[in-house]
Amino acid sequence: MPRTHESHALTDLILEIFRLNGHLLTAGDQLMEPLGLTSARWQVLGAIDLADRSLSVAQIGRRMGLARQSVQRTVNDLERLGFITLEANPDHARARLVVLTEKARSALKEVDGVQAAWSGALAEGLSAERLTEAAGLLHDLTERLTASGGRARSASKPISMTPKGN
Repeated sequence: MPRTHESHALTDLILEIFRLNGHLLTAGDQLMEPLGLTSARWQVLGAIDLADRSLSVAQIGRRMGLARQSVQRTVNDLERLGFITLEANPDHARARLVVLTEKARSALKEVDGVQAAWSGALAEGLSAERLTEAAGLLHDLTERLTASGGRARSASKPISMTPKGN
């Protein structure tokens, strides 16, 4: 099947996202180094912080779109460094809950200031409308991939944008 203008545009967007992701991880590592964090550690702490509750490793992985094994390695590092503790999970005997320590909460407050200054400088000259539109597009693509279980679909089975029940 020949490529459409949309599939070319999406491929270009995906390639830019891959490049951006690499740069974001490098920048995140540099920003977080003084706090004893890496981008991966920051992501895990942030996922728990945004959830406003303790999560299992699998739950963190699902929220971040990462494999449970990679999250587990990061959680092990965070526990060793005193940023998190692992506690019993009343809903699952083997899947302990990842709990932020006071050290993590303190670091996240510092992270917020560092990230706000960095993102403010990076966003300079870009309109909030354009950034919001881009975030919405990425959200829609994430939802499509989530709905498909991350699997590619053939052209004979397009992904529907019609809400379920309509």
